[in-house]
Order: sequence, then structure tokens, then C-alpha cells
Amino acid sequence: MPHLDTRNEAVVILVGLLILLTIVEMWLSYRENRHYYEKQDTLTNIYLTALAFILNLAVNGSAFVLLSFVYQYKLFQIRNSVLYWIVLVIIQDFLYWVLHYTGHYCRLFWAMHVTHHSSEYFNFSTGFRSTVFEPLYRTFFYLPLALMGFTAVDILYAYLLTQLYGNLVHTQYHIPLPKWYALIFVTPAHHRVHHASNIPYLDKNMGMMFIVWDRLFGTFNDEDPAEPVKYGLTKQPQNIGPVNIVFHEWRDLLKDVKNAPGYKNKLRYLFYPPGWSHDGVTQTARVMQREYLKTNLKNE
Repeated sequence: MPHLDTRNEAVVILVGLLILLTIVEMWLSYRENRHYYEKQDTLTNIYLTALAFILNLAVNGSAFVLLSFVYQYKLFQIRNSVLYWIVLVIIQDFLYWVLHYTGHYCRLFWAMHVTHHSSEYFNFSTGFRSTVFEPLYRTFFYLPLALMGFTAVDILYAYLLTQLYGNLVHTQYHIPLPKWYALIFVTPAHHRVHHASNIPYLDKNMGMMFIVWDRLFGTFNDEDPAEPVKYGLTKQPQNIGPVNIVFHEWRDLLKDVKNAPGYKNKLRYLFYPPGWSHDGVTQTARVMQREYLKTNLKNE
């Protein structure tokens, strides 16, 4: 099918451009002494990318089969090809926002997503620092697209395109963009906030391509010059070895579940937001943000 070849070529070109931009950013960072990159961190990004790539290859076949099976029961189909792709990209991005939101507000999913946020650096290579196990569950979030009459191959290509865009916003370089653009699309400034460990910035700006979802659902926050971004986690793992960087949150989660009194609390540790604890020893991001706001108001 010739149109598939054209799409493959486009993806190869876009991926190649992204790798080239990463190399250029790395070179500029060292030349200008900005310290945006660090050797061990970059190697960890490459390692996590390789793991996710292998897992993607392993499950993409089943993802295609599952989406194709659901497609048989489609409720309708858009005939106009331009409208088809516009709607597909927009709805796919919204469903990714739902997936991403789940990854931040359900600790079971956070245990998988945390690897992407574990870097204390922020650059194009951080965009490749994948949520390693996401391919195992991502397809289930995209099943509504198949019911809406979008084919499996088109869903997977739309996902690739939005992911490539998402990689491009992983940069500390300040890129001048018109105000209208930042009202609709995710910008590097928006995504810098998303990767911050500062309390006011936690769990904000979860869109991949469109920032409108965060503006609509109350998870938006602008980058504030008075609150410089500190990248990473509120509690960084001391061991950043190849195994611990993937499983450190799983270890902590299983420990909390094991020590929790009663089955209800055990389930709460799995499905409540990260930071929730039955005894209040640790706090969720929302609780910390409320306390932070109260403290700031008192000090004014």
C-alpha cells in the first residue's frame, strides 16, 4: 500500500529530525556551558528508550489486533479524509491526556510513569525517557477511537505523530511563540512546568499536543519566573542503577501495601494518588499545594 510507505517515510524523517535536534541541543548546551545534559543521565535516557522500544515491538501486534477487533463494532465513520485526520488527532490527544492524568493520580500507574519524571535534567533526550511499561496498557485507552471508526493503523500513526510533537517540547531553550499558539498547543514552557518538582507545579500541564485539556479541566499552570523550575521528583531515588530506576516506585508501593492495615487501605495505596497514606505521614500533591497556598497567604 503506497500511502503506508509515505507515512513510514514521514515518520523516519521526523524521528531523524528529532535525533538531529537532540545532538544540536547537546552541542549548544556544552558550547554555552548551560549544563542541560549530563552523561549518566543521558545514558539512562537511552537505556529506558531501548527498553520501551523492545516492549513496543513485543506488544504492537496485539495492540493492532485488539484495535482491529473493536473496529468491527464501530458506531460511525467519518468519510471526509481531512476531517477524519483532524478529529482523530484531537480525540487521540484527549485520550492521551486521560491516560497521562491516570498516570499521575493513580499510584499503580504512577509506579510505571515515574521513570519519565525521574531525571533532574530537562532536554530533548528526556523526551525519550519512556514510561517503560506503558505499551502494556496504552491501547485500552485508545479503544474508543476504534469504536468511532478509526482504523488501527491510523490510530497508531496518530499516536506516533503526537508523541513526536511531545518530544519537541522537552527543551529548556526559550522559543518565542505567539500568544495564540500557547493558548491551544503545548509549548516547552508548559512542559517545563510538567517536569517540575516544585509544589505549585506538581501534576500540571499533562497535554501532549494540546494544552486546552489542562485549561478545561483545571490542571493548567503557567511557568512563573518567580518560581524557577526544579526538575525531577519530590523524592529522588538515591540508586539510579538500571534496575532501580525502573522499579523503585514498585518497591515502595508494595512495601506500603504490605504494611497497610486492612484490605481497604491496601487498595487505596494502589489506586489513590501518589503520596496518599493511611496515617497522613505522606501527602498527595493536592494536599501539599493547599498547604503551600495557606502558608504563602499567611506570609503576605
